[in-house]
Amino acid sequence: MVSVAEYRNTSYRPDCDYVDGAVLERNVGEYKHSRPQCLLAVQLFNQEKQRHIVVLIAQRIQVGSNRFRVADVCVLRADAPYEQIVITPPLICAEILSKDDSFASTVERLDDYLAMGVSNVWVIDPRLGRGYRYTAEGFLEAKDGVLRTSNPDLAVPLTALFD
Repeated sequence: MVSVAEYRNTSYRPDCDYVDGAVLERNVGEYKHSRPQCLLAVQLFNQEKQRHIVVLIAQRIQVGSNRFRVADVCVLRADAPYEQIVITPPLICAEILSKDDSFASTVERLDDYLAMGVSNVWVIDPRLGRGYRYTAEGFLEAKDGVLRTSNPDLAVPLTALFD
């Protein structure tokens, strides 16, 4: 068991989640995860000025008093307060699935984002070339091949995320 203070003051490489005293490794570091993460960030970054957003990669987010998640990509409103560890709900939290991610751990992570108040939770499956919005009702596939938000209007074509 690790205290919140110890977790907040420790650097992990790569960064880890923190859930109720446990430090949890994330499944990262392989091309099929890393490349879509980079391309998603670029697609969103290219919309930063026009849509008044800020894009972050591998950002620690405090989703609860004893829970921190490290989002693959997150998007903040440009007028959100500056926070070294994000505590204001992001506009988007995006997760890129890795081959070793379990369904249960993925859903738990996504539920943490929803409970925090994140309005757009995206899941990208690089092996299948698919993208989903995750809501309280479950997974909604982007059947037209585009992940979207409104207010602000953001759109990312899934074809732009896969080589």
